[in-house]
Amino acid sequence: MNKPFDPLAYENLGISIVNALNNAPLIPFSDLKEFTGVGIYAIYYTGDFPAYQILADLNRSTPGSQAIYIGKAEGDSSQTGAELTYSEPTTKKLYSRVKKHRSSIEATTNLNIEDFQVRVLTLTPTWVPLAEAIALRIHVPLWNGKIRGFGINDPGKGRGNQRRSMWDTLHPGRAYAADRPPSNMTSEEIAQESMDHLRVYTDVNLELPKTTNSQESSKLVEE
Repeated sequence: MNKPFDPLAYENLGISIVNALNNAPLIPFSDLKEFTGVGIYAIYYTGDFPAYQILADLNRSTPGSQAIYIGKAEGDSSQTGAELTYSEPTTKKLYSRVKKHRSSIEATTNLNIEDFQVRVLTLTPTWVPLAEAIALRIHVPLWNGKIRGFGINDPGKGRGNQRRSMWDTLHPGRAYAADRPPSNMTSEEIAQESMDHLRVYTDVNLELPKTTNSQESSKLVEE
């Protein structure tokens, strides 16, 4: 017998938030305007980079159907408890985070910012970590898992021996990455891993499913 549906179960709460993200406006990355708040975001690709053809085709036929990257910007540590009353946010953490990604894409030699779109969802700080975790487990974005390095900060001069990330190897252009020792993998090997990942993961969960009970919701967030 199925367990009764619990709307307050973490899985169901997280999925409802991710549904809200998936229903947020899909904005050309280059058109994103400044805004306030913390929350989560998803980046989508529709260009002609060969390794991402499967992903781009999906997003061209059904705009905003498969994210290439999902991230978050959290509130201050003092905002980790449940907010009992709403107050207008003043922080621009979420916008700053997304803007940094835009700069990373614009710095590359083989990606065009005009081929990217973004969705953002501002949240009360309590729900940001849960929302990101569920979104990642549902969408399995390429740049979050298989091709790492897109969201990293400049490691700084004290880490001169840290190797160039997979993302920077596949998409050269960020100044600090050029000074790093090369990756253990070639760009061709990384591109092949990208295609292998997309063949596995782009056929599932393109449309966020609705939960009917707690057991089913647990299955939906399994990778």
